[in-house]
Amino acid sequence: MRIVKSTIALLLVILMTACPGSKDDGPDVDEMGDPGSVTLVFPDNNSECTEGATVNDMQSAITFQWQASENADSYEVNVKNLENGDIQKTESLTNESTITLSSNTPYEWFVITKSDNSETAPESATWKFYNAGEGVINYAPFPAEAFYPQRGGTISANTSVALEWKGDDVDNDITEFEVFFGTEATASTSMGVSSENTMTVNIASGKSYYWQVKTVDGTGNTSISEIFDFKVE
Repeated sequence: MRIVKSTIALLLVILMTACPGSKDDGPDVDEMGDPGSVTLVFPDNNSECTEGATVNDMQSAITFQWQASENADSYEVNVKNLENGDIQKTESLTNESTITLSSNTPYEWFVITKSDNSETAPESATWKFYNAGEGVINYAPFPAEAFYPQRGGTISANTSVALEWKGDDVDNDITEFEVFFGTEATASTSMGVSSENTMTVNIASGKSYYWQVKTVDGTGNTSISEIFDFKVE
């Protein structure tokens, strides 16, 4: 009987010590840590970028910089041309990347952090800037961004809604906004101008609406936003 008990006890010890643990299976994704979103450094937000290296009369090379993430293996830099909507995506193994862009053109950019040991790929904040052009004294405003209703969103049934947007300008000389609004996807009907970042328009239940904002500065420069849309319950 003693031999049987001893044998059972010995088997239990062997099973407990042989049981695979997480350390034997390699590093766990959660233990490695989320790479975390990075903080952008350059070009500055809502700024005129004059530090690019001239490539030709129409282009310059900008070195984008951001703070490194401790757990990152690589980064994806996304740069969007705000005039035509074109997007450039560039991979980088360091916390900077040099990208050739059109001069005298507004852009926005953000960085995605990537880690081989994490399924998450967080995005940084999105910053806007103007890639400077030779001989330009005053820049056109950045295209306006929809604030409310959110693009593609749905709002409660009502007879009117206050459209709200955000406008920025390097020279800080925006004078007015012209709003285009309607049920057609072209949003071609002007609702008038406003010196504020809001305008109230009439709506009806069950319909989809489209709107666009034209921004004007003190020297007559203009920019036109993308067409935003929303639905009414």
